[in-house]
Amino acid sequence: MKPRDRLRRSLVAGILIAAVGLLINYSLSTLSGVLGLPLYLDNLGTALAAMLGGPLPAIIAAFFNNALGSFGDPDMLYYGVVGTIFALMVSGFFRRGAFKSVRKAIIAIISASVVCCVLSTVLTWFLNYGSFGAELTTPLSMEFHEAGLPAFFALLLSDLIIELADKALMILLALLIYRLIPQSLRDKLHGLLLYASEGPRVRRSLLRKVGAVVLMAEITLGLIVGSISFFLYRDAAVRKFSAECVSVTECAALYIDPELVDDYIEQGRSYPGYEQAEQGLYGVRASFPHTEYLYCYRIDPDGCRVVFDLNTEELEASEVGELVEFDESFEPYLPTLFAGGEIDPIITDDTYGWLLTVYRPIRNAAGRCVCYVAADVDMSEILTDETNFVVRMICLFFGVSIVVIYAILELAKFGAIFPINAMAKAAEDFAYSEEGRSHSLDNLRSLDIRSGDEIGHLYEALKKMADDSADYITELREKSRQLSTMQAGIISDFAEMVEARDQCTGDHIKNTSHYVKKIAEELRREGKYADVLTDEYVEKLVRSAPLHDVGKIKISDLILNKPGKLTDDEFALMKTHTTEGKNILTKTSSMNNAGDYRREAVEMANYHHERWDGRGYPTGAAGEQIPLSARIMAVADVFDALVSQRSYKKAFSFEEATDIIREESGTHFDPTVTEAFLVIARAAYDEMMQTRPTDGETE
Repeated sequence: MKPRDRLRRSLVAGILIAAVGLLINYSLSTLSGVLGLPLYLDNLGTALAAMLGGPLPAIIAAFFNNALGSFGDPDMLYYGVVGTIFALMVSGFFRRGAFKSVRKAIIAIISASVVCCVLSTVLTWFLNYGSFGAELTTPLSMEFHEAGLPAFFALLLSDLIIELADKALMILLALLIYRLIPQSLRDKLHGLLLYASEGPRVRRSLLRKVGAVVLMAEITLGLIVGSISFFLYRDAAVRKFSAECVSVTECAALYIDPELVDDYIEQGRSYPGYEQAEQGLYGVRASFPHTEYLYCYRIDPDGCRVVFDLNTEELEASEVGELVEFDESFEPYLPTLFAGGEIDPIITDDTYGWLLTVYRPIRNAAGRCVCYVAADVDMSEILTDETNFVVRMICLFFGVSIVVIYAILELAKFGAIFPINAMAKAAEDFAYSEEGRSHSLDNLRSLDIRSGDEIGHLYEALKKMADDSADYITELREKSRQLSTMQAGIISDFAEMVEARDQCTGDHIKNTSHYVKKIAEELRREGKYADVLTDEYVEKLVRSAPLHDVGKIKISDLILNKPGKLTDDEFALMKTHTTEGKNILTKTSSMNNAGDYRREAVEMANYHHERWDGRGYPTGAAGEQIPLSARIMAVADVFDALVSQRSYKKAFSFEEATDIIREESGTHFDPTVTEAFLVIARAAYDEMMQTRPTDGETE
């Protein structure tokens, strides 16, 4: 299938599966809410999509189910990251066959439930409670808390029970539905969608590298965006609370008469109108709930003199007129305070905690600063809001990021990985036989990659290279056939010239080549020496056979054509034709490729007079130490010599010759080769007799 067609079908199938999964999730979660069930029932579609289509359809179904749910409950959007992680886990477990056995299925369900439970609990805690001292509201968690568990762990345990029941039910139902879907449809979906195997598994997959790069980019971007958002949010929060403190001090200043500050300090609460002013300050503080402390001090050289100080639940107020020593954190601001000037909001972390403080000077009619009214906001409230904001942002960012990452991986897979693997496979399977070559070119052309990018350019270059290579191979094979035919003719003529010096040999070259071919073919038919006797090897034997006596060119004509019996010295010289043949053929072989038939020719020339029992010449090799080519030639050579007429003997009959061959099996000849020869001997002999004139003799 062409890459673009596969991508189109994959997208359609993936969208349909994601849509069905989303519909199932939303329908069941809505039903659960209407019926007031303790389970969520919002993951059945996710699990089924993971089994049918892999991670991306499941992620989409999970995330957008929470996105739809956020229209009724905005916090649902932030739980999308939990759903996407559940989708990834179910998809991963399914791909690895975790649901094929009960034990593995239980482990998978518990693992998914625990991971989702921990994430969900932490998220719930920060979204709804904000601190570890908050009061629980869910019935089951409240029961665990009343039984003695800390609040957070009570919530965790209650969530674990619910998640375990919910996830187990959803996964089991998804498996049941999956099994009910026809196998043919499941196989088709698996072949189209994300987690189908595309191409060979390699140690360093390009898809993994792309995924790693995208993941690192998302994490880096998340850290950058998170850091910027954190500081911007803190700055905005400080500005907001600073503005609130300014408003508090403005309102508080309305209740403090600057002309009476000294009287308040000297006479305290007994001074007329003091308590009314104090009640007014309490009212101001109550109107601004974020205000932690509200007080009014006169700045003296030796410390702060209390004018007003309001009680809090945690801290008893100072007495009017009491001197409070300056904290070390105030030292940088003392010159301004002594001068009655205005200072910017201050963030301190000292005796009274981590506070944001705004000081407002109270001036009398003469314009002199007589005291400062101050409002404190506990920075832990800002921290709580920051934490809540960061948790929401992280959940939303990574929920969206998971969807984006897997979408990018999908595009990378079908836009790059699959085309590259398809081209690699086409190149690996490129056949060099005439029939296979045409089929390979058709397969490569059928990919029809037209991406218009570097991959498309690579495909066009590969296709052109394949076409050019095919044309070159065809041309080269034709030239090779012509050269091979010419070479075979030259070799045959050369061998006949050598044999022509021996007046007794006649058609010995043609005869031995014929017998060698028949013996080798019979051995192959019987399955003997199957690891050696390939088509190529048999062809080499037949082409090498004419050269087995090429060493006779070094033997004198007087010895070669002597009509009588050779003397011992003459026979010793005659035996050297084996080593001389080896030397001649070795020299010619060294000037060409060692992989052609000349290696077999060297073996035949050197070893065809060796015997199975080790009493032959020139090396005395025995058994399978003798090359198979020479063992086959030994039988063919002796048989043709026996049935041929020589100047010093008459031709043996076929029966006499085969009896001699049979008798010398296991001594002179390889028994396996002898057995094969006896099977084909009559037919091969008759074929030769039909075209055979007279015969000569070898030594």
